[in-house]
Amino acid sequence: MANVKLVIVSLVMLVGAINNAIASPNCTVTIHSNDQIHWGIDDIKVSKACETFTINLIHDGHLDKGVMGHNWVLTKEQDKEEVAKAVILEKETDYINDDPRIIAHSKLIGGGQRTTISFEVNQLQQGQQYSYFCSYPEHIGLMQGTLELVD
Repeated sequence: MANVKLVIVSLVMLVGAINNAIASPNCTVTIHSNDQIHWGIDDIKVSKACETFTINLIHDGHLDKGVMGHNWVLTKEQDKEEVAKAVILEKETDYINDDPRIIAHSKLIGGGQRTTISFEVNQLQQGQQYSYFCSYPEHIGLMQGTLELVD
């Protein structure tokens, strides 16, 4: 009888764990970049159930950041072009500045490196269009995407 109770308790705990895993939003995305000015994700959905959202940026290439650096910069869609123009000359600070229109950004990385950036989801508004891009010179044309806050 004790074995039956143990099995029932174990099954209840397992079902609870499965339901919790299913209900939990995915609050992390990994983006791979390379030496061909490319990353494989052009659209990110962020659940408003997340408190923070994390981007793992991995540079799978071999070239140094001074030659083929990549970063990840988040702005509102309407601010993207102006922010990109404003940081293009910021080589000393890896093509980032303290522009308040930048919601979040990673550091600049080169081949074989990785970095992580997390930001508070409550900075985002449902219905607002967001863009992310690489601010290294000339990369925005090929390395950009959209980010959306969803239920």
